[in-house]
Amino acid sequence: MDPKPSDIATDPVDLKAMSREELEALAERMGQPRFRGRQLFKWLFGKGATTFEEMTDLPKAFRQALAETAVLGTITPVAMQTARDGTVKRLFSLGSGERIETVLIPDCDEDGRAKRLTVCVSSQVGCAMACSFCATGQMGFRQNLTAGEIVDQVRFMNDEALERFGRTVTNVVYMGMGEPLLNYDHVLRSVALLTDADGFGLSPKRLTVSTVGLARRIRQFAHDAPRVNLAVSLHAPTDEKRSAIMPVNRRAATDLGALREAIRHYTRQTGRRVTYEYCMFAGFNDTDDDARALAGVAAWAPSKVNLIMYNPVEGLGFSRTSEERLDAFIRLLVRRGVPVTVRRSRGQDIDAACGQLAVKNG
Repeated sequence: MDPKPSDIATDPVDLKAMSREELEALAERMGQPRFRGRQLFKWLFGKGATTFEEMTDLPKAFRQALAETAVLGTITPVAMQTARDGTVKRLFSLGSGERIETVLIPDCDEDGRAKRLTVCVSSQVGCAMACSFCATGQMGFRQNLTAGEIVDQVRFMNDEALERFGRTVTNVVYMGMGEPLLNYDHVLRSVALLTDADGFGLSPKRLTVSTVGLARRIRQFAHDAPRVNLAVSLHAPTDEKRSAIMPVNRRAATDLGALREAIRHYTRQTGRRVTYEYCMFAGFNDTDDDARALAGVAAWAPSKVNLIMYNPVEGLGFSRTSEERLDAFIRLLVRRGVPVTVRRSRGQDIDAACGQLAVKNG
């Protein structure tokens, strides 16, 4: 005999993984007007509610029905470290039991007031890209995060920012664990949640998505999120050197030629310049020839170069370049008209710097 619908076990719906439109549709299916879904959205992503009881403007019967059929999926804080420079790293546990790391990076003035507070979020547990200088890449890929799990990282760090610095988060960068464009749908959904007026209300210009250079996805991203900043983890200016440290470059669909055409498409479509992230590795990508080749890459389309003073990851065999070599490298780029910034790795003493994020006890 076929089972009755009521006999079939169904997994509860995770409301934190749903968009505003999906929540409105859910409210209608549960016999409520669509505006109840908008109220639910505001509780989840604007006010950060963690229980249905908090949602006091929703009818009690609706809240009870939600409690029986849905869950408020969330991440759980496990540990926290604070660096000497004020950078905060938090370890979170997901519902699956996997763990991720998130970083809050303060940029303070001479009086110690935070001018800018950036949250570096993870989009995956581990990473499939296997870049040879990155601790996360050595973990392998384990799991994609939901949009709600990405947004919750910002929510927890926003609370931390308010407590420590007296102001809210100003910027979000998708530069933590994982390759954001391999979790494309959930990353885009999280962008929508973070920029929604009833959510965090951040300007899209305050968000930056970083990729190792997935050409097809960059083209798509130009159409789907034209106001969000794009950063490309370049780290070497020639196919030979880039392929040696970044396996993604070993395929024709994602080598420098394909990346060049994707970036040109992106800048034409969006009118925005791209940022090239470039970790400086001593004796590998920091020569005068490398600087000249990097200037050639920067000339593909409107762009700027962000040079990163790499903080070594134990066992990976890379070391940071010297200050003298960095200065010479910068001079060569500037002479060729390349806009250059230098990023000093933050949170080095708590393994929160560029390339260091990896769950060692998860």
